Amino acid sequence: MNSRITGKDRKFIADLLNRLGTIDYIQPGDFPSIDLYMDQVTTFMDNHLVHCKRNEEDKILTKTMINNYAKNDLLPPPEKKKYTKDHLLFMVWIYYFKNLLSIGDVQMIMSPLADYYFGKKGDRNLEDVYSKVYELCKKNKNTYVRDLIKSYEIVHETFDEAAFSDDPAEHEFIIKFCYLCMLGYDMYMKKVAMEKIIDDMRTDLERMEEKAAKDAKAAARAAKREAKEAKEAKAAREAKAAAVRAEKEKK
Repeated sequence: MNSRITGKDRKFIADLLNRLGTIDYIQPGDFPSIDLYMDQVTTFMDNHLVHCKRNEEDKILTKTMINNYAKNDLLPPPEKKKYTKDHLLFMVWIYYFKNLLSIGDVQMIMSPLADYYFGKKGDRNLEDVYSKVYELCKKNKNTYVRDLIKSYEIVHETFDEAAFSDDPAEHEFIIKFCYLCMLGYDMYMKKVAMEKIIDDMRTDLERMEEKAAKDAKAAARAAKREAKEAKEAKAAREAKAAAVRAEKEKK
């Protein structure tokens, strides 16, 4: 850390890093292998994401939330009132995404994920995807922490403490304010990037649906044409047979 950052600033960074150190994805091996009822699900999530709470009274997950997730097609429905491991994996992703994105955007992300992986077995399954995401986030966390420290150092260098010797409180405020501005801009840029990716996903889906609709219409037209041709061929055969019968009757 920059040698000019001392005392209260070092404590501020240390407290910030300690807070971030408590936040983590639920480890892949911590998910139960048995299906859970609703009350068991909320207890599991509360116990494993307790450090994500800002305030003690905050709720990680409630029955109403889970029901709303299913109602809004974010979460596949339970099986005989029980939730599988795949349900729990989905809830973790929904928990993080809903704090950043609209419900419509979260739905756009989770719907194809469900189509591709929910309840699927074999090499490409949801648990494997979660494990890989967990490892990627774990590796990236150290980079993010270093960036946080670097950003604070940049702000501190921009507002030299000596220039605020007459009012240390003002110096402390302007440092934190500008630090918030930098973090906020970083978050905004990443949010815009996420929304752009989601918009691209939505466009791809619309194109696929449009193509599927066109293919369905083409198939319907082809079937109609074939049915018409078959009907005409049948009519022609019947007419020919009738003509043959009529000719025989004349004889």
